[in-house]
Amino acid sequence: MRQAPLPAAPHSPAATGIATATATATATATATEIVLPGIVAPEGLGIRRRPAPAPGPGEALLVMEATGVSFAEQQMRRGKYFDQPPFPFVPGYDLVGRVAAVGAGVAPGIVGRRFAALTKTGAWATHVAVPAADLVEVPESVRSVDAETLVVNGVTAWQMLHRTAKAEAGDTVVVLGANGGVGSALVQLARVAGVRVIGTASPRHHDRLRDLGVTPVDYRDPDLYGRLRGLAPDGVRAVFDHVGGEGVVESFRLLAPGGTLVSYGTAATRDVAGSSKAPVLKLFARLALWNALPNSRSAHFYNIWAGRRRADAFRERLRGDLGAVFALLAEGRLTAQVAACVPLSRTAEALRLAESGTVAGKVVLVPDGAPEAEGFTGADGFTGAEGGKSADGGTGGR
Repeated sequence: MRQAPLPAAPHSPAATGIATATATATATATATEIVLPGIVAPEGLGIRRRPAPAPGPGEALLVMEATGVSFAEQQMRRGKYFDQPPFPFVPGYDLVGRVAAVGAGVAPGIVGRRFAALTKTGAWATHVAVPAADLVEVPESVRSVDAETLVVNGVTAWQMLHRTAKAEAGDTVVVLGANGGVGSALVQLARVAGVRVIGTASPRHHDRLRDLGVTPVDYRDPDLYGRLRGLAPDGVRAVFDHVGGEGVVESFRLLAPGGTLVSYGTAATRDVAGSSKAPVLKLFARLALWNALPNSRSAHFYNIWAGRRRADAFRERLRGDLGAVFALLAEGRLTAQVAACVPLSRTAEALRLAESGTVAGKVVLVPDGAPEAEGFTGADGFTGAEGGKSADGGTGGR
């Protein structure tokens, strides 16, 4: 399913007047932003209030209804994300919100409609100006918090499964961290496609994975890869590995002839001091070597921003893929995995919770006062005995 690009604004005085009026009204609003000042603990995040930004030419101003904590922000606060901006900055990889105002050249008819957007940074705020061409409409039957769990996570999972691994019905795949933000989306999309899934996770998440049709394996099993090989003795079509480190070698060995390793993170080195680029570059070199060998297997590093320089093709692909994910969500064939809904002003607790390794799905941030956050009593209420960093993918997001 492909979503048509947003229409260009009509070049008329009336349309210009509507856009100007909405922008003028929004200029009186106050934006609240969460600022990452440097390498700090979650409690070191700052809160900044300033006039809401006015959308520039080609931009739309979104009033945030849901954003979230991804693995990217966990790396950013450590200064470990590969191409993060210099401190200080506002994190936030994606969001869902309604258009409050548009800039010149954008159709005023989108004001009031609800969209999702990938931002990489800047989404931990109540008001966010984004290029209108980057917007993907959210079905009205879908809650904003549910859609938020599947923006970066859903696109990542869809593209890795269908575009990179090209898995088909009857194939078997291994998903490391099957309970995480990307992992939970990936296993559901795979099952919808008729793909058999073996997923690693903490035992506390095994019953839920079984309910999704996944064969669970304890990621802490001393013979983890032996267990995985025993469940697929002829090898698997694909392995989806967000952990990296030395374990990626064992992941590659799980592949059947013609199989594909899809690496999409370096969680194993999240807390390791040193260069943020070194683990990624080492991984790239290893993948390149495997691809150069005559072993009938392939290895790829998934990057959601690949192809961004060809902006039109990139946006068309994003609209089509995220639109397909949203359609499955609206049809009830995907279930949003919301770990917790946390008020924006308590982002430090949300980040701490996402890093605890005790939750399944994605930790979502909502505006203060949003009804979805009424049940949140604090991160301590979610922290279990396992605590700490988890390599099983319980990171509350990508």
